[in-house]
Amino acid sequence: MHQESAAKPLHQRLLAGEPAAAEELVTTEGGRLFQASRRILGNEEDALDCVQEAFAKAFQKISTFEGRSDISTWLYRILINESLIRLRQKRRSKIIDIDSLMPEFDIEGCRIEPPWQPVKDPEQLAESGEIRRHVRAAIDILPEDARNVLLLRDIEELNTRETAEILEISEAAVKVRLHRARAALKKLLEPHFGAGDVE
Repeated sequence: MHQESAAKPLHQRLLAGEPAAAEELVTTEGGRLFQASRRILGNEEDALDCVQEAFAKAFQKISTFEGRSDISTWLYRILINESLIRLRQKRRSKIIDIDSLMPEFDIEGCRIEPPWQPVKDPEQLAESGEIRRHVRAAIDILPEDARNVLLLRDIEELNTRETAEILEISEAAVKVRLHRARAALKKLLEPHFGAGDVE
């Protein structure tokens, strides 16, 4: 009987309320979800809360799982949405106007670049964690629509379609927002790393 149960798909076992199925899902997916949430939120405490909330919602909504994707993908999307909601609730930083960070051009159509600045040794920056701190701080002050696209595409490395589905926007909108977010991030980071060293 036990072998027959184990042979069933995990979502069917979850639907049947099998405790072992819930434990299996937490054990196999918990670590990956925690890492993803921590990358988005920037701290472990909030990430743990989001993972717990994601599992709670998944168990409550398992009857809505249609099996068109892997259950781990479904759970991951729940986690990402929970993390973005938590990020929105906790934001205390001043939000900048992204338009002010778009490239500027002179009357001849050439981009106006800031003066070149000396850059610290890259190894020293990496070892000190300075790069991560500057990048995180810059991302945190981007407007929500730009920040979310940047987090999903460049931090979580989701593709355009996946990002569009999670954010419930078109793929074209993802591309436009990502382009603007990257341009804004580049402008924010230039004072720290030098104009020619932020791609």
